[in-house]
Amino acid sequence: MVYQIINTILERNNADVSAAEAHGMAAGMLCVNGQAESDHWLKELFKDDADLSDEDQATLVKLFEQTRKLLASEAFEFDLFLPDDDVSLDERVKALSSWCQGFLFGIGSVYTASGWPGDAAEILKDITEFTKLDEEAEGEEDESAFMEVTEYLRSAVLLLRDELDINTDGTVH
Repeated sequence: MVYQIINTILERNNADVSAAEAHGMAAGMLCVNGQAESDHWLKELFKDDADLSDEDQATLVKLFEQTRKLLASEAFEFDLFLPDDDVSLDERVKALSSWCQGFLFGIGSVYTASGWPGDAAEILKDITEFTKLDEEAEGEEDESAFMEVTEYLRSAVLLLRDELDINTDGTVH
């Protein structure tokens, strides 16, 4: 799925989030509840009850369902939904920061247990720090750091999914 297509849909329908932040929200919700419904996510994206076209809604739901599938995969296929590498590094860093904000919101909108199991608190603290990344990035060193952060996040999200996913009876794994 192409990042710019999702971003255009969100802009056209007056969402206050980017494609990265929207995907982060979906990933956060699905980490806590693998059975979360796309309707809940869409309501969070479009607070003003945007009148989405059937095509736009289908595209967004496809992204949500694809995220669910990749998070559940044992093949470590999940990846962050960020702009392509041909986009400037500072824009990708900004998108990464937005993704982290969305992810934290998504978790907070679904997770209702008190306290964090296992390593979850430390990982969430790290993700919170990533929302403050310096967006003025350039050069090989910053590119390398960006790649390290994205790889860390991929692993961290899958670990959080395992620690936070709520069973259908309301208990945490």
